[in-house]
Amino acid sequence: MHELSIIYSILEAAEQEAQRHGEGTMVEAIDLEIGELAGVEISSLEFLWPAAVAGTILEKAACNIARPAGKARCGSCGHAFAIKQYFDPCPQCGSHWNEIINGEELRIKSLTITCAQPAVAAATDIN
Repeated sequence: MHELSIIYSILEAAEQEAQRHGEGTMVEAIDLEIGELAGVEISSLEFLWPAAVAGTILEKAACNIARPAGKARCGSCGHAFAIKQYFDPCPQCGSHWNEIINGEELRIKSLTITCAQPAVAAATDIN
């Protein structure tokens, strides 16, 4: 169940970024890019997410996950094609010598954060 360690790594990165922006910074949304070939079970990640981020800076953040499809280029004929598994053969020539060109992504694409505004004290003189 490496999905939990992935969540903790995401949380650590989000906390570090929030600290760079100062006290009171809140994360409103986090956009993740997890390719179909990344070896991450999305249903497990989504199941574990609420418990893993409870009481953290990501607790109230919307978690959006993009799933780039797998794509490879044949090492024999150069044909680019969609793949579902690493060793899918090239549909053009049948070769299994393929270079993965898309679908292995595992990254934080963006964080939407709000920074605390300093309180402005307004004094009114009533005479």
